[in-house]
Amino acid sequence: MSPLILVLTNTSSEAEAQVIARAAVERGLAAAVQVLGPLQSSFAWQGELREAREWICLLKTSHARYAEVEHLIRSLHSYELPAILALPVVAGFAPYLAWYAAALQ
Repeated sequence: MSPLILVLTNTSSEAEAQVIARAAVERGLAAAVQVLGPLQSSFAWQGELREAREWICLLKTSHARYAEVEHLIRSLHSYELPAILALPVVAGFAPYLAWYAAALQ
């Protein structure tokens, strides 16, 4: 089994986050997705300080599925340059990790 990863992206609305979450799970690209928010983001964009209310999608997937997950997010995301980051899962509760891995097969 490919190493497990967490992919996160921020969206401008809860509805957009839910569309990404639902599509990833329905297509078997993520074992589960949590939508967190709203939260306040501050960032530099095109030379200006910006602030926005955003939601985070946290997708539980595998390294082998990363390219497909990235493609899905890019196809559904409204941002010109969406943050799409993959973080390794280095440890976890063994029975949960077994479920997580099995859900992606």
